Amino acid sequence: MIKDILVNLSYGTSQDGVSNYALSVAETFGAHIIGTAFYPAVVGGIDLSANFIRAQQAEARKQAESVATAFDEATRRAGVSAETRRIEAGIGDVPTQFARIARRFDLSVIGQFERDRDHRTTNVVIEAALFESGRPVLIVPFIQKDPLKLDHVMVCWDGSRAATRAIADAMPFLTRSGKTSIVVADTQSAESADLPGADIAIHLSRHGVNATIERIPVSKIDVSSTILSYAADAGADLIVMGGYGHSRLREFILGGTTRGMLASMTKPTLMSH
Repeated sequence: MIKDILVNLSYGTSQDGVSNYALSVAETFGAHIIGTAFYPAVVGGIDLSANFIRAQQAEARKQAESVATAFDEATRRAGVSAETRRIEAGIGDVPTQFARIARRFDLSVIGQFERDRDHRTTNVVIEAALFESGRPVLIVPFIQKDPLKLDHVMVCWDGSRAATRAIADAMPFLTRSGKTSIVVADTQSAESADLPGADIAIHLSRHGVNATIERIPVSKIDVSSTILSYAADAGADLIVMGGYGHSRLREFILGGTTRGMLASMTKPTLMSH
């Protein structure tokens, strides 16, 4: 069950959409929700450059306080159990701090980065939460306006560990869905007698999930675009998928499909690693 939700309150994203969506998830599951608003630590020094930095930090702190206050008001209107934490941190420390906090929650919710705004920090927060928290991450597109809907959930299945973890983490959503499509991106040109996903469909049906299997042809270099096109055509409300990457010098680097999804997503997407 989902009873503890963490949401990143970032002023670099369309915060209303992210907060409202996160609140609708909390309402659906009767969960407690905590919003985290990070603001920069104050640096010492009295020279001109330090004064400029402090002025920038003061403005960032003002913006962080603004999104925190807006979240407080939104939770009061929604009548959900909630609190807001204002956390001082160095800019480079925010992703790691958020990921560590997320370890003590059932789910973290983060807004998708926006190309025309300061998206790099938000993107790194997503990566850190995905690879370092050990918990599922629900990414909300910056164009999202509607609250949580579960009429149709789309599960991306390739038999991998990450996809398996994502299905397990998404079970509270899947058991509430009207229908669940298990989508297998088929990169093989030859037809196979086996139907990938059949076993996981049976597993989900034993949990009361109305699951069907969809096999879609896709090229290896265009998996994310095919997934998003199918989701749009099928009217999916939520995408569930594994978050992929590889470790180099103890730092995770996003895989191509995951990177493509984060850049172009149009549907709320639950990812696990």
